[in-house]
Amino acid sequence: MTTLHPDTLAHLKTISVATLCTQLFKRGFRNVFIQGIGRLTDPSFDTWGGNMVGPAYTMRSIPAREDLDQLSAFDNPDHPQRKGIESVPPGHVLVLDCRGETRVASGGQILTTRLKVRGVAGLVSDGPVRDSGQIAEMDFPVYTAGGSAPLNLIHHHAIDLNVPIGCGGVAVYPGDIMVGDDEGVAVIPAHLADEVARDAAEQEVMEAFLLEKVQGGAILRGTYPPNSETKAAFEVWRKERKL
Repeated sequence: MTTLHPDTLAHLKTISVATLCTQLFKRGFRNVFIQGIGRLTDPSFDTWGGNMVGPAYTMRSIPAREDLDQLSAFDNPDHPQRKGIESVPPGHVLVLDCRGETRVASGGQILTTRLKVRGVAGLVSDGPVRDSGQIAEMDFPVYTAGGSAPLNLIHHHAIDLNVPIGCGGVAVYPGDIMVGDDEGVAVIPAHLADEVARDAAEQEVMEAFLLEKVQGGAILRGTYPPNSETKAAFEVWRKERKL
């Protein structure tokens, strides 16, 4: 089970996914933003505040087969989907590999509620969910490809838990750090989480200063990116604000 350093968690709760993508790009990672999904739950219903943050716990599905994927499959308590819902460690994010299949749901309100009650940090799926209207009003971060009424057994056979998967075109390994804001979800390799969070926090302080400069009429040249004069002015600005 992956545990985040408290400082890293605090940073990632407030840093934008856009900033994280920039920091990962600087380190050679170009494909870290999960495609084709968005935040389903309304942030106005959040009570914890900040971004969705947590290590990934993954579930992989393959295409369904008619003789295996019947409603009776759920009578087995070890069915990977049901077992997965009950196995995600608190504070982790359940990440579903649905192969981008949007014709059926990858879960619904009851399973999502169970995740919330168990203390899971969020749900990310590159497929839709059913009961999407009710889920949208939950105090729980859910990122999906929208809503779809047909049940998952029509096209999905859940087969593996906590293995490397693809979600929205991005590789997700167990323990990778998932961060979601209003724009979407980024995946941070676990071994880079501390340094990415630290440098991203520094970047956002600098960008707050640069935004003030631009709002005050500064031209982009020499401001964004900052030249030596702008960097010197930033240090004065930062010292004055004790940042």
